[in-house]
Amino acid sequence: MLCLFDLDGTLIDSEHGITACVKHALARLDLPAPADDELRHWIGPPLRHSFAPLLDHDAALIEAAVEYYHERFHTDGWREYDIYPGIEALIARLLAAGHQLAVVTSKPHRHAAPIIAHLPFGEAFLRLYGPDPSSPHSEKASMIAAALSDFGAAEQDTVMIGDRRFDIEGAIANQVRGIGVLWGFGSRAELEQAGANAIAETPDALAKLLGG
Repeated sequence: MLCLFDLDGTLIDSEHGITACVKHALARLDLPAPADDELRHWIGPPLRHSFAPLLDHDAALIEAAVEYYHERFHTDGWREYDIYPGIEALIARLLAAGHQLAVVTSKPHRHAAPIIAHLPFGEAFLRLYGPDPSSPHSEKASMIAAALSDFGAAEQDTVMIGDRRFDIEGAIANQVRGIGVLWGFGSRAELEQAGANAIAETPDALAKLLGG
């Protein structure tokens, strides 16, 4: 089976790095940052999607904010994450069961690549799909479609795993199973409303769902 994994909130807890970069971007624009509990909701959606309402949908300000975000992420943010407990064992079990693994993330490819390369299990992922930094969209659906094509995988033999509705919606758009996980930044209600085929509370539960 082809197992496609989201990155932030699924493989790694990147809250500190992402929120610090958002605060940096807004500080560069001389704007106050939202409260930390509100910033948690920024993890998963495309940056432009989150910046837009805060910046009155001003295209020039949004692009400036994204550039300032990338400015800090390039130097510090990409290193500010923790691997969720149980993930390394999950990946080992899936590999032992013969599954193929890839990452499909809303994080720009150039930012996700060094993170994947430094994970102790990074080599388990045969491909990485991430949007170009200039893209205004998450493109989860199109990236999942690209993975299906690249691997020559059938929809019924593919699963997308993630913690936010964007992961599930991308799966549904491609007629593949979408499995939500609860250790990230989404909620059970969000994942169920998006149409998740199943929801895993722990990496061990996910391994059982995937036959690992």
